[in-house]
Amino acid sequence: MCNLSFNEAKRMVRELVEAKGFPNDEPALTQKLLWAFVELGEAADAYKKGMDWLKVCEELIDTIFYILDFIGLVEKTQGIEIDVDRLFIDKWRMNMERPRRYGQVRG
Repeated sequence: MCNLSFNEAKRMVRELVEAKGFPNDEPALTQKLLWAFVELGEAADAYKKGMDWLKVCEELIDTIFYILDFIGLVEKTQGIEIDVDRLFIDKWRMNMERPRRYGQVRG
């Protein structure tokens, strides 16, 4: 079993970006978000076409890579630190306190 935190995954993605020479400056922020959307679309397409669940999930992981890359690049370019683990837990707790099926149109 792997006990990888979001923060550690973010560090690993940023290491990959630097090692492979991917865009790594402030103008690349928009590109990172757009590629996350592209990967999400690829996951939806794989699901729609009935592809193997592993392929669908692989595309979703690509989306997570771009999101973590974006957060890490924000840290680098803005000189701040973002605790993704804390952010996730705080957001989860906030959502747990909301009413059942919040944000959905009720019929």
